[in-house]
Order: sequence, then C-alpha cells, then structure tokens
Amino acid sequence: MKDNRLKQIIGLDTITPWNKGLGSFENALEPKNVTSLNWNLLREDLSLPTAVLYQERLLHNLDWMQQFITAYGVRLAPHGKTTMAPKLFQMQLEQGAWGITLATAHQTLIAYQHGVRRILMANQLVGKENMAIISRLLQDSEFEYYCLVDSAAQVEQLGAFYAQRNQQLNVLIELGVNGGRTGIRDQKQLDSVLEALSGWKHSLALSGIEMYEGVLDDEASIRAFLERAVAVTQELADKQYFRRAPILLSGAGSAWYDVVAEVFSAARVGDNIEIVLRPGCYLTHDIGAYREAQTKILDRNPIAHRMRSGLLPALQVWAYVQSIPEEEKAIIGMGKRDAAFDAGLPAPALHFRPGGTAPKDAPAHWALTRMMDQHAYLKIAANDDLRVGDMIGLDISHPCLTFDKWRVLPILDAGYQVVDLVQTFF
Repeated sequence: MKDNRLKQIIGLDTITPWNKGLGSFENALEPKNVTSLNWNLLREDLSLPTAVLYQERLLHNLDWMQQFITAYGVRLAPHGKTTMAPKLFQMQLEQGAWGITLATAHQTLIAYQHGVRRILMANQLVGKENMAIISRLLQDSEFEYYCLVDSAAQVEQLGAFYAQRNQQLNVLIELGVNGGRTGIRDQKQLDSVLEALSGWKHSLALSGIEMYEGVLDDEASIRAFLERAVAVTQELADKQYFRRAPILLSGAGSAWYDVVAEVFSAARVGDNIEIVLRPGCYLTHDIGAYREAQTKILDRNPIAHRMRSGLLPALQVWAYVQSIPEEEKAIIGMGKRDAAFDAGLPAPALHFRPGGTAPKDAPAHWALTRMMDQHAYLKIAANDDLRVGDMIGLDISHPCLTFDKWRVLPILDAGYQVVDLVQTFF
C-alpha cells in the first residue's frame, strides 16, 4: 500500500514514455521489450535532452576497426572507460576483440559482473580494497586479468598481498617518458622493478610490457617511445624474464593507434609476442579531437587510406529549443550536465520540427557559444526558421565525458526508432 502511494506521489503511475507499460525499469532494457514499446525520437516519445546512439554507425565503426586490426595481425582490447556500457563491451567482444581495457578495480568488477572474462587494467593496482576486489575475482579460474607496475614499492605491496592469499597476479611493466604520467623513465628504475619482481615469483607473473603514447604530441617522439618499448621487450625476452607465452606488448589510445600498430607489428619476431592495442573512442567517434586525429590517420596510414570511409560519429545529444529571447540567440535545453564541453562545445548538426517528416541539416552558421549547467546559447541569424519546441541534434567532442552523464542511452535505427537501450555503470 505504501509502495503504491509512493509511486503516485513521485508520478511513476503517469510518467511516460520511459515507464509506460513496464513492470520495472530493468524490463525496458531487454531489446524485445524496447521494440514492443514502439518509441521514436521524432514522435517525441523520449524526454529531452537525451544522448542517443545510431545503430548503423556503431556497426560501421566496429567493422572498420576490426578490419584495420586484422590487417596488421594485432589484437584489440578497446578501452571500456569510454562508455562503461557492458552491452557495448559485448558488441566489441562479439566482433573479435581480445578483451576489454579498463582503468580501475571498480570498473573491472562491473565488467566482470556483466560477463567480461579477460581484462587489461591499463593502470597501477594500488590500495587494499582495490587489491581485494581483484583477489575475489581471481577466484574464478576463467578470469584473466593484467595490471601495470612501474615501481619497486608497488611491486612489494602487490607481491605481499597476493602471496598471503596464495594467488598469482599477472603484471605488465609500464614504460613512461619524462614529463608524462606513470611509467618507468630510465634503466635504473627498470632494474629496481625487475629486482623487486624476482622476489615475488610465486605471486607476481611478469607477462609483458605496456606503454601509452598519448602523453606525447608529435609523431617522431611517439615512434621513438614505441621503439624503446620494442627494445625493452626483446631484451627482457632474451633474458627470459617473462612468465607468459606469448609475451604481451600493449599500447595505443584513440589518436595514434595506427603508428603503434605499424611500429609494433614491424618489430615482432615470430609468434612469441602478442600485440594488443587499446583505442576506446573509435566505437562512437566524435566531431572534435578524434575526428581530427582520424583525418590524419587516413592521410598517413596506407591501410586506413585504402579503407577510405573512416570512422563515423555515432553519438549525439538531442534537446529542445526552449527560448528565443533575442533575434540572434536561442536557448537550448541542454548544458554541462548533458554533454562534454572540455574538448570543444557540442555542434548543432540536425534540426527537426515535431510533426515534420525528417530532420534537416542545421545551418552552417548555427553554433553554440556558451554552456551552463542545463542551458546552451545557440547563435542564430535574425531570420532563421527556428521556433520554441524545435528539436536540435548536436554532435559532441570527447565521448568519454558525455557517456558518463547518462545512465541509459537509446540506440536508434535509420528511422529514429528506438531498437535497444544501453545502460552505463559509472
């Protein structure tokens, strides 16, 4: 009785469309239930603002990247922190991904709870409860996990913790550069880590070498860093330091993955090294930094150039025009709470008037000039055909910081029909 009264108070009996006809919110996340509800963005069946994904573009990006990876004979472990969406993880795994990359113990737990069984945590594992989370997961013999080490102090902490639990942890030595973030800078640091690892052979298994080239800005420095990683890998392999066969060699964010694939694959000798690349933003792409990076990749990389089409932006945020207080200014009902703004403001891409047939391209002179928490300033021209209640679809830059603002994102087909829902776990 109290539960029914609470539903009436907060409006769960009348709030539509997201709860209409649902026994529970979780039921809506089943594809068969989503399609039966017949939601369509253009019919205003969704509460705006909302972030949406486009099915055809997701599938295109999945296929494009897998073709690229296959051409170089390397493996793909996309960085899951971008989306933190297990349904998208599964799409990537089904398309051929080697595993999923994550950044924290909590993210690892979320992925495991949703069926991911091979995880490369491209980060240091530090702290009692973080180590305990991984320890509990390692009780599952089917779970394969790797983390990074870059100091003797960290090795000692990990070694002691997992020795007490009679467990073995797979670790990768991380290389770094001066002025960067984590990672071993010089030979002295490397020697100290190797010496520390020698004291924990039963609890820590050195499995490979990892680096992240995205801390550097120019191709020459990146190539030198990559070649250093190859040289260290080959040196330690010759000295039989590694406990995994094949040896893992991993790098690549979303901007330089082509250079990583080229340098690593050219230096590989035989089948003793398994190369794993970790780009995360390719799945949804964007119209900012990653579009710029992809343009450069298509220009400089022969395999990407032959594939031509490149990646497509598959994530947008839709919002209403809620006020036109000045001739050359409209206020959009979307703000910093709804879309990333750290790498450039969202860009108006589509304009739709409810009751129409299809969205039109937004005029080229429309541009956001400012965002507040729940509002965006849209610069328009005095005679533009724009009304309160019109819908604007906005492309975004930096998908990572848009995904983490939404717990559920609809996937739309070419007719803007909702065909699935993607749940995030940040």
